[in-house]
Amino acid sequence: MQISNRFSKPHQISRILIIQLGDIGDVVLATPTVRAVKEAYPHARVSIMVRKPCGSLLAADPNLYEVVEVVKVRGSAFHVMKEQVKFIRRLRRARYDLVIDLRTDDRGAIMSFLTGARERVGRRCVKPFWHDLLFTRILDNLPAAPPPVHPGADQSLRIVRAIGIDTHDSTPKLHISSKDQEYAKRILAEHGLLPDGRWFTLNPFSRWKYKEWDDEKWEQVINSLRERFNIPVLLIGSSQEDSAAESIVSRCNGGAHNLTGGSIGEMAAVIATSSLHIGVDSAAPHIAAALGIPTVTIHGPLDWRAWRANDDLNKIITPQMECVPCNRKGCDDSGKSQCMKRLEADVVLQEIDRVLSVLKEIH
Repeated sequence: MQISNRFSKPHQISRILIIQLGDIGDVVLATPTVRAVKEAYPHARVSIMVRKPCGSLLAADPNLYEVVEVVKVRGSAFHVMKEQVKFIRRLRRARYDLVIDLRTDDRGAIMSFLTGARERVGRRCVKPFWHDLLFTRILDNLPAAPPPVHPGADQSLRIVRAIGIDTHDSTPKLHISSKDQEYAKRILAEHGLLPDGRWFTLNPFSRWKYKEWDDEKWEQVINSLRERFNIPVLLIGSSQEDSAAESIVSRCNGGAHNLTGGSIGEMAAVIATSSLHIGVDSAAPHIAAALGIPTVTIHGPLDWRAWRANDDLNKIITPQMECVPCNRKGCDDSGKSQCMKRLEADVVLQEIDRVLSVLKEIH
């Protein structure tokens, strides 16, 4: 473990705050960084600040003392101001010795400054000009680590590595709380699924529609899995995706269940019970992989190589087109991706078979 760049008086670092105000996948990929910081400062209280509703994912992380959720306050200007002042006071009372911001956005920089911590570490940001002034130490030119370091986890690890903190295990890992485990047992029982059963989870949804695949092809995949293996497929997602999930379930010849809804932690608890997770480029495959569940993930226009592992138990499927990946929001930023439309169900089923074959050999 590197220690050359660490702070001169590490024994004075007893309260640490890591700020990760990114999306769900970013929070999952930051778990090795949390672990690295705790390994470097085993006696310190390590906390993390995330956006609501990401906190439920980290509620059972043994490396964390506290999860601080940033909530978007609504209401009158007076109410918003009152809640913000209350939140700032909470940050000041925590008396953090070290704050590490894992992103370059304005909000994280402001939150870091408001803590009043004597050591505030951030990454250089060209705009706005005042961003870097809110930190006591600014990092620049952070090299990526070569394999076998997890590429997605390294996005955060390279930041703490620059201040002398590292870990031998870069694998993202999540832990399920007992409360969320009970939720999973209850909802599975409601669908007639026994604790000792076997099933696959499937998330066909993304925040961005240009990452999604056709419902008709998901129907083909689900029906094929049902016919060949007689294994139920559980559709997961947010409550906003309930009607879309119900539409896919209604297309299938039985064996498909709509389990959308619940918190992110509860969704993770359901994924943790599955034998395989199948889905598109979204947070769910990150969650599954961090729980040790094998994954088959469809990636269209966006490049996966800087974020995901691709091995025998975690397969990435990309359409075989010269323009892939284009890193655009659909073709010509239209919000629609021809590469996803052209991807056939047989290709996905072949990759699922490959992963299941590996699992069979292991067990």
